[in-house]
Amino acid sequence: MMNDTITEQKIDKYLDTTRRALEKLKVVAPAKSFNKRLADDFLNMATSYYEDAKHFRANGDFVTAFAAVNYAHGWIDCGARIGLWDVEGDDQLFTLFE
Repeated sequence: MMNDTITEQKIDKYLDTTRRALEKLKVVAPAKSFNKRLADDFLNMATSYYEDAKHFRANGDFVTAFAAVNYAHGWIDCGARIGLWDVEGDDQLFTLFE
């Protein structure tokens, strides 16, 4: 039987993984390009959801924190996969195309 309880330890692990991904990524889209606007928007969305997740976690709402941190990491992975930022080929923190 699978344990589907969102524990304090589990949410902290997900928050740490997303924090490390945010710290590692580097926007590589050219400054005046449409992709730079996309990269900035994706990063803003990821950061906003990450900050929301930390807020919910601090208030003991682990379910909403879990949802927010996973949404944040989805934005991060999408940006990495379509090449908006350099992640140094890290396929542990990011879902890459190849």
